[in-house]
Amino acid sequence: MSAKMVDVSTKPEVFREARARGCIKLRRETIERIVRGEIDKGDVFTVSKVVAFESAKKTPLLLPFCHPVRIDHVSADIEIDGDKLCIEVTVRARERTGVEMEALTAVAIALLNVWDMVKKYEKDEYGQYPHTEISSIRVLSKVKTISETSAST
Repeated sequence: MSAKMVDVSTKPEVFREARARGCIKLRRETIERIVRGEIDKGDVFTVSKVVAFESAKKTPLLLPFCHPVRIDHVSADIEIDGDKLCIEVTVRARERTGVEMEALTAVAIALLNVWDMVKKYEKDEYGQYPHTEISSIRVLSKVKTISETSAST
């Protein structure tokens, strides 16, 4: 068995974008608390967005075969969809490798942050989480745009 990082040194730097999304199912009462701003640990929306930004930047620290990339932009949008809170993250960079792992990591860690912030409200009488579930983490799209200047180099 072996393990190695892919060599991207000969690839040109191009515009890269990836969008990822995932959801966490919560009790209706928890969703209502989030919307009303009644979570003891703070504003779930703001904190989760900051967590998404930081997680995208720290992806190579968590996944050993991910190249460190110079991220140009990260955005995070959060919406309530019935009994789910969904997070969508877009990552952009001008790099030699894609940024889908950064987008996926940002979504996953932001959803874990939501769970951490609301776990007090999600536990049942036995201290279990029968309703809480993270699901549907996936890449929605990825873009690779080769400009005329990078194509000629």
